[in-house]
Amino acid sequence: MMSDNSEHTKGQPGLAEAALSGLCPRCGAPTLFEGIAKFSPKCEKCGLDYSSFNVGDGPAAFLTLVIGAVVVGLALWVEVSWSPPFWVHAVLWIPLVMASVFAGLRLSKTWLIHAEYRNRAGEAGREE
Repeated sequence: MMSDNSEHTKGQPGLAEAALSGLCPRCGAPTLFEGIAKFSPKCEKCGLDYSSFNVGDGPAAFLTLVIGAVVVGLALWVEVSWSPPFWVHAVLWIPLVMASVFAGLRLSKTWLIHAEYRNRAGEAGREE
């Protein structure tokens, strides 16, 4: 049986909107990110402390593997199909990798912090 979290998640933005705009999981203000993929210390609107959430390096490691495999596969396919000069590969794959990594980090970090907030996750043994 699923538990009803509607009271805790009512009025919160969807994941895609939250990731693209860097929205706070509590109030929905665009204060989650300080840079492209770096969290702000806290929400300037509602005061939610983002440093209390443990996102870790899991998203970065996973994205490295997935994006790397996809780009290598595509680069091999392009090389075998058309044999372009090296600079064409650089022009194609460097921007694609950078955009994919930054977009993927924002999305995955936002998803993790929203999931921790929604599920009230915390460290084991810590009283709240």
